[in-house]
Amino acid sequence: MSGSLTEAATATPVSRIGLGLAAVGRPGYINLGRDRDLPAERTVEAMRRRSHDLLDAAYAAGVRYLDAARSYGRAEEFLADWLRARPDAAGDVVVGSKWGYTYVADWRMDAETHEVKDHSVATYERQREESQALLGDHLHLYQIHSVTPDSPALTDPALHARLARLAAEGVTVGISTSGPAQGDAIRAALEVEADGLPLFRTVQSTYNLLEPSAGAALAEAHAAGRTVIVKEAMANGRLAALDQAPPSLRRAVEETGATPDAIALAAVLRHPWVTVALSGAATEAQLRSNLAAASLRLPALDDLAEPPEAYWRRRSSLPWS
Repeated sequence: MSGSLTEAATATPVSRIGLGLAAVGRPGYINLGRDRDLPAERTVEAMRRRSHDLLDAAYAAGVRYLDAARSYGRAEEFLADWLRARPDAAGDVVVGSKWGYTYVADWRMDAETHEVKDHSVATYERQREESQALLGDHLHLYQIHSVTPDSPALTDPALHARLARLAAEGVTVGISTSGPAQGDAIRAALEVEADGLPLFRTVQSTYNLLEPSAGAALAEAHAAGRTVIVKEAMANGRLAALDQAPPSLRRAVEETGATPDAIALAAVLRHPWVTVALSGAATEAQLRSNLAAASLRLPALDDLAEPPEAYWRRRSSLPWS
């Protein structure tokens, strides 16, 4: 692995922010505002160009962590193309991907099902081969996608043995979490060992002003020496648009002149246990706005937290567009 996430995160003043490719690796996703953010004709080549433009802009701005997944359509392919075309950058970034969801929408926005979850050994073996075929030695971090407390990935010794072999080859093994019981999943993952050593070295979780329930567990993970990556800091766009923002966030925008997404992201970065927070930008303007969070003095905000169950119900109801 060419450096650690922590090393990458200290490269420049904005490098605590990474770039996630969920919004640009496939034509449909659940982020709000995609009708404005992306071209109407979301061909493979149009999305490839958008991904490469964002990667160029992010790298130029000092971003050094790039995040993809098998279920993000062609995100790994787009990222691999970019890495091959920019060898100097390829040696300077940390690349993470995820397995456990299979993309099944066949590049259709109107598909009834977009991704299918399976944490079995068979899925791991298949998707690991697919990821490594594309990313090769650039695959530094491989995470189990959307672990919940009942996931067999937390208890399957055969899977743990295979993940331990991957770690022995130099790939960092981690988890991502989702759902209202993220804290329970994180704490369970911290207890998993292989050959007497902690297996999962990184944790990627949803944490934002509306859904901060995983915060205590993420702080525990950081204290235990794990890298903490925060995803969905803008709550799939709910905290990014002024007309969607809660009143307290709108007041903060008026007070600071900053954009709501930058304030939402700054509210995540203020926590010392956050190693990297992801931008899920779909445009270069969004990326620039997100990156402003690194130098933003955060204003006072009311408690905006929703009950976790209500937050995740609303998230699951967001349309793919």
